[in-house]
Amino acid sequence: MDVKNRLDDMKRALITGITGQDGFYLAEFLLSLGYEVHGLARQTGLGHIKGNLLQDVPPELYQRCHLHAISLDNFPGLYRLISKTSFDECYHLAASSFVGDRLADGYQTIQNNIASTHYLLAALNEFQSRCRFYFAGSSEMFGRPDAAPQSETTPLNPRSAYGISKLAGYHLTRNYREQYGMFCGVGILYNHESPRRRPEFVTRKISMAAARIALGSADKLQLGNVEALRDWGYAPDYVRAMHAILNYEKPADFVVSSGTLHSVADLCQLAFSRVGLDWREHVEQNAAFFRAEEAVPLVGCSDKITQETGWLAETSFEQMVFRMVDADVARLRNKN
Repeated sequence: MDVKNRLDDMKRALITGITGQDGFYLAEFLLSLGYEVHGLARQTGLGHIKGNLLQDVPPELYQRCHLHAISLDNFPGLYRLISKTSFDECYHLAASSFVGDRLADGYQTIQNNIASTHYLLAALNEFQSRCRFYFAGSSEMFGRPDAAPQSETTPLNPRSAYGISKLAGYHLTRNYREQYGMFCGVGILYNHESPRRRPEFVTRKISMAAARIALGSADKLQLGNVEALRDWGYAPDYVRAMHAILNYEKPADFVVSSGTLHSVADLCQLAFSRVGLDWREHVEQNAAFFRAEEAVPLVGCSDKITQETGWLAETSFEQMVFRMVDADVARLRNKN
C-alpha cells in the first residue's frame, strides 16, 4: 500500500509513549517547532489524558496532536498506520519498566520491549525507510560499569530486565541502521526528572513530601539510603537532545547526561529548603528501602553530543528541584 503523500512542507513526527513524561515534553517541543505530531497511546493512556492531566500540562496540548489508540504489541494496527501515513521522524519512547530484584520476574518487560522495537523498525523499513528513527536507550544498559564517567565507548553490561531489554533494542536499532541504511539514532539517557515525573520515582516522592509537609498534610517521609548518588538531569532539556540526535548530519549514538553526581540528601536539602524546612527533621531512613550501591557510579559523559550537535543542558539541578516542588505545592493548593 502506498504511503499517503505529504500536502505541505510541515514535518510530521510519530511519538510512542506520548502520554509519559518525555512524551509530554517532546510533543510540546515539536509543536513549538511547527511539527505535525502524532502519538501512539493505549486506551488507558488516552483516558489519562482526558481525565487526569497533570496541572502544568496545557489542556490544549493533546487537542493539537493526532492520537492513535494503538498499542505497540498490535502489529496489524501498527502496520496499517505506518503504511497509510508518512512520517519524517519517529521517536520510540514507550517501554515497559521493571525494577524488581529477581531477573526472572522481568519476563514481560524483556518480551514487550524487544518485540515492540522490532515491530516498529520492521514496519518503518518496509513502508517508509527514509523516516528517521530515534531509540530511547538508557544508562541501565551500562549496568555495572568498570569506570566512570561512561561514554559511547564504555562496555555495556546490563544487570536488570529493563537494562537487558534496552540493550536488545539498541542492537536492533543499530542493525537496521547498518544492514538497511536507515537513519537510526540512539540516545543513552541518564536519569531525567520534572514536575511530570510519575509519583513512584524518588525525586517526585521527595518533592511531593516537601509540599505536603509544608502545607500541613504530612509530617514525615521515609527513604532508603540518602547517600546514594545519581546523575540527574531535567527532562525538557533531554527531549531537545532527542531532536538534536535525529537532526544531526548522520545517524549515531549519544550519551545524554548531566555529568554530575548528586546524593538523595542533596535533593532533599534543596526540596525542603524551597518551602522553608530542614529536611533532617522530616526524613527518616528505612533499611527496607535500601538498595545495594555499586562501587562505580552511573554518571555520564556527554562531550560527544555537545561537540557534534551543540546540545547543552540549560537547567541546573537546583532549578529542576525547585520547579518540581513549586509544581507540587501548586497542585496541592488547587485541590483544597
